[in-house]
Amino acid sequence: MTSPTITAAAAGTWKLGDLDVNRIGFGTMRLPQRGAALRPDAVPRDREQAIAVLRRAVELGVNHLDTAAFYFSPLRSANELINRALAPYADDLVITTKVGPARLPSGEWGEHARTPGALRAQVEENLRQLGRDHLDVVNLRVVGPDSVAERFGALAELREAGLIRHLGLSNVRPAHLDEAQAIAPVVCVQNPYGIGASAEQEAMLRLCGERGIAFVPFYAIAGAGREAGADAGGAQDEEVLVIAREHGVSAARVRLAWTLHRGPHVLAIPGTGDLDHLADNVAAGALRLTTGQLARLEARRP
Repeated sequence: MTSPTITAAAAGTWKLGDLDVNRIGFGTMRLPQRGAALRPDAVPRDREQAIAVLRRAVELGVNHLDTAAFYFSPLRSANELINRALAPYADDLVITTKVGPARLPSGEWGEHARTPGALRAQVEENLRQLGRDHLDVVNLRVVGPDSVAERFGALAELREAGLIRHLGLSNVRPAHLDEAQAIAPVVCVQNPYGIGASAEQEAMLRLCGERGIAFVPFYAIAGAGREAGADAGGAQDEEVLVIAREHGVSAARVRLAWTLHRGPHVLAIPGTGDLDHLADNVAAGALRLTTGQLARLEARRP
């Protein structure tokens, strides 16, 4: 007998402002190219394959997409693929994008947008590529400890003008969140997080929960060592594999399920260009880890 298809609804829902989303979403960074690297020499992914993955994601109940205008390869951009695959957009589809980082047409990284004019230009480019008259959620992506007040204030003005519905932050510290919330509502924080997360990352997750803000991890499957090096987080791998075997599922599914267990405000945006991996990621929303398994994973924290 064929097992019933697991959809994103199994993960439950959360509100991004006034927008209901399933807690399992989809990250589009991998769609324009093979591999995760955003590099000038990236190998473009087959266009029809990428479109098929996007359409299947929506069929599986995914209604929260994460994208950015700087997600592109020499031949493909994530926003263009979303537009081609899903427009006209369903009323319940929420597209979150981010601004700040800038890539030149060559694919090389440029200077971050720091002025109101540069940020508006990035917002307008996302609108153009997606074919929309407003953006559902825009995250300000931050690098370093500098104040975000001027930049977030510029986005808040675009929100007042109707170009943006809701605002969020990416790669930030508690002080950034305090600054932003003094200017305008923040509906989500998108930060690195996964099994083996640091105390600082855990604190940010808790802070978001206390303030009713969605916490949206990136690198949830790769783990906390994604930015620290290939061997970081290796202590967790064995236990993850053991628990995966206990459930008869992939390690990636265990990692995503663990992330969702961290709180009802925690969302997931795993990305892939493979239809089978997509189905596996979505199915993580239905995986219930036992109290003992959660404790075993917690015990591996560095």
